[in-house]
Amino acid sequence: MNFTVIDFETANSKRASACALGIVKVVNGEIVDKKSWLIKPHDMKFNGMNIGIHGIRPEDVKDCHEFDYLYETEFKKYIENQLIVAHNASFDMSVLRKSLDHYGIEYPEFDYLCTVKLSKRVWPELMNHKLNTVSDFLGFDFKHHDALDDCLASANIMINACNKEEENCPVKLSEKFNIRKGNVYPGGYNSCSSK
Repeated sequence: MNFTVIDFETANSKRASACALGIVKVVNGEIVDKKSWLIKPHDMKFNGMNIGIHGIRPEDVKDCHEFDYLYETEFKKYIENQLIVAHNASFDMSVLRKSLDHYGIEYPEFDYLCTVKLSKRVWPELMNHKLNTVSDFLGFDFKHHDALDDCLASANIMINACNKEEENCPVKLSEKFNIRKGNVYPGGYNSCSSK
C-alpha cells in the first residue's frame, strides 16, 4: 500500500494563492515521511475568511519561499510518478495546477485518488464525508485545516479503507468501487471520477 498524500491551504479564493502545503508518504501501509511548509503567496493577499479557517496570516509567511522555489527544491520529487491522495482532491489538484500555471512550470506526471469519493463508497452510512466526520468515525484525532494534520488524517482514511476492504492497493480499491483515478501530465489532466 504505497501512496503520497498532499494538502494545500490557500490565502484567498484564488487557487494560485497557496500558503501552506503538507505531504505524507506511505510505504507498505506505514508512514515513512511527513513534511509541511508555509508558502508566501505571490500577491500576499489574505482573505479574512481563509485566515479564520487555517489561522495563517501574512506575517507568518512573509519570510517564506514562494511556490515555484518550493516546488523545484522540495515538492516535485514527492509527486512525480507517484500515486497521490487528497481529501477533496479536486481542490488540491486545482491549487497545484493553478500554482504551476502561475509560474509557467510544466505539469509533472502522476495519478491521484480522492478519499472523499472513496469514503462515500466504503462508509456510506456516515452523514457526510468531510475530513473531520470520517476521522471522528475512525477515532483519529487531528487539527483540521493544518496542512500536515489533514494529510495524516487522509492517510489514515486510505489505510483504513484498504484494510476494511482487504485491498492492499488504493488503485484496486478505487476500481472495486468504480472510481476512476485521475491523472496529471505535461499539458493536461483528467479528473478522478465515479463511473
